[in-house]
Amino acid sequence: MTSIDNHVEDKVAKRVGELTEVFQRGLDEKLGVGASLGIRLESAGDGCTRYYLDPNVATINAMFTVHGGVIATLMDTAMGSAVFTKLDDGVAYTTLELKVNFIRGVTLDGSRLTCDATAVHVGRRTATAEGRITDAAGKLIAHGSTTILILRAD
Repeated sequence: MTSIDNHVEDKVAKRVGELTEVFQRGLDEKLGVGASLGIRLESAGDGCTRYYLDPNVATINAMFTVHGGVIATLMDTAMGSAVFTKLDDGVAYTTLELKVNFIRGVTLDGSRLTCDATAVHVGRRTATAEGRITDAAGKLIAHGSTTILILRAD
């Protein structure tokens, strides 16, 4: 393993630690999508994340299915975090564009939704990522992509 490989591993480990810390703080202080919707970080690595959501009464719409905005939020969270694992210290980001393709509805049947997201491109000013949400049986619920604005201090 080269010193460059070690640097990348250290950077990714630091970003994953920050993601974990931010989500835990949100849960502890009852802030953010983790506390309000039940979105949880399951795992993160170099340019990839996995988040999950156990649908609950806070996530449903008037038709008693999981609200599309909640599904989009799960995907946006996972895709943004996948990009975050690739960023340097002190670099922030925000979503510029979010595209979600809804494949099927989700009822409150106890089926966990899992979103796997991957950073596709991380440049100096923008990044892109893709995500897929599946239910506990592995059925595709939604898939999408995002464009992220990278906010550097310089």
